[in-house]
Amino acid sequence: IAIFWLDWRLALLSLIVVPIMVIPLGPVGRTMFAVRKKTREQRDKIESLIQETLSLSGITLVKSFVRERQEAARFHAAGTELMEMEIRLALVGRWFIALVGALVVIGPAIIWLGGGWLAIERGLQVGTIVAFVAYLARLYGPAATLVSVQVQIVSALAVFERIFNYLDMTPEAPQRPNAIALHDVRGEVSFEHVRFRYVEDRWALDDVGFRAAPGQLVAFVGPSGAGKTTIMNLVPRFYDPQEGRVALDGHDVRDLTLESLRASIGIVAQETYLFHTTIRENLRYGNPTASDAELVAACKAANIYDFIASLPEGFDTVVGERGLKLSGGERQRVAIARVLLKDPCVLILDEATSSLDSTSEQLIQAALEPLMRGRTSLVIAHRLSTVVRADVIHVVDGGRIVESGTHRELLARGGLYATLYEAQFKQAIGTEALA
Repeated sequence: IAIFWLDWRLALLSLIVVPIMVIPLGPVGRTMFAVRKKTREQRDKIESLIQETLSLSGITLVKSFVRERQEAARFHAAGTELMEMEIRLALVGRWFIALVGALVVIGPAIIWLGGGWLAIERGLQVGTIVAFVAYLARLYGPAATLVSVQVQIVSALAVFERIFNYLDMTPEAPQRPNAIALHDVRGEVSFEHVRFRYVEDRWALDDVGFRAAPGQLVAFVGPSGAGKTTIMNLVPRFYDPQEGRVALDGHDVRDLTLESLRASIGIVAQETYLFHTTIRENLRYGNPTASDAELVAACKAANIYDFIASLPEGFDTVVGERGLKLSGGERQRVAIARVLLKDPCVLILDEATSSLDSTSEQLIQAALEPLMRGRTSLVIAHRLSTVVRADVIHVVDGGRIVESGTHRELLARGGLYATLYEAQFKQAIGTEALA
C-alpha cells in the first residue's frame, strides 16, 4: 500500500519481478521432490546392500563364491548413482535460490532506471524514488525468503511422505475397540472351519478344525508348504483368518486384547533370534523382572546353565549379531530358557530341532520336557520321531488336516503319516549303513 501511495507507476514496475519469482515455484518444487525421493530410495538400496553383503552370513557367502570384485563394483555403481543424485538435488536448489537473490538485486535496479526516467520526463522527485527503494527492500527481502522456504518445504515432503506412509499402515490384525483382557488362562486352543489365504486365488488353509485340550501335546506334521506354520501364526494373531474362528479358552482371539493373548503364548521357532547384547538381557526379554535365581533355574531346566557358567563373563557374555557367537543348539536352548521365564500357558514349537545335529537335538528335546510340562503344546515336527509321544497328531496336506490320531493309530491306517514315517525310517537306516 505504501509503495502505491508513493507512486503507482513505480509500484506496477516493481511487481514485474514477482511473477518471475513465483512461476518457477511449482516446477522447481516438483523437481526437488522427485529428486529427493529418488535419493532416499537409492540410500535405502545402498543400506540394504550393506546389510546383505556385510553381515556375517553375507560376507561368508561372498567369499565362498569369490564374488568380492563383483560386489565391490555393485556397491561402487550404487554409490556413484547416489552421488549424482545428491549433486543434482543441491544444484536445483542452489540455482533457484541464486535466481531469487539476483531478482532481489535486479528489482531495485529497475526502479532506479524507471524512477530516473520519470524524474527527468515527468518531474518525479528524487526523494520519492529513494523512499520507494527503501520500502521495496522491505518487500523483496521477506518475499525472497518465503519463496526459498516454500521450495525447501516441498522438497522435504518427499521425506515426510515416507513417514506418513508408515503412519497410515494398518496392522494385519488390529485390536478391536471392545477387546477384553483374558485372565486365568487354561490353554484350550480350537480352530473352527478356518480358511486363510495370503494371496487372492489360493487358500493356504481350507476348512481347518481341531481342538487342543489344556495341557495336551498336539503335533502337526506334513510336507513342506502344507500350511503347518500358517496354523501356528493364527494362534497369536500374527494374521487373522478370512473365514472361521480361532479360539483360546472358548474366546475368539479377535475379541481378546493383543497383550493378554500374546502374553499367554510362548514361541520357539526354527530360526532363533537373539539380540546383540548379553545372555542376561536376552533371557530377561521374556520376563524383564526375572531375578538372577530365576535365570539360573530356567537355564538349568533348558540344559544351558553349565555352558553359560563356563564362559569367562557368564551371563554377561555378549552373544553377537543375531547370537552368532553361539552355536545353533546353544542359541536354541537360550531361547527355550527365555520362554520358560515368560511362563506361557500355550507353547508353540515350530520345527525347533529340525536344523540341528543329533547331539544338539537330544539336548533340545531334554530341555523341552520341562517347558512342555503342564502346558498346551502345539508342535510342528519335521522329524517324526520327535512326535511319537504326542497326544494327538494332525497330518496337514494342501492346507487341510487329512488325518488325525495317535502315532500307533496313524501307522495302522497306512495313510500319508505312515508313508512319511516309513520314508524317514528308511532314510535313517540308509544313513546308519553308510556310517
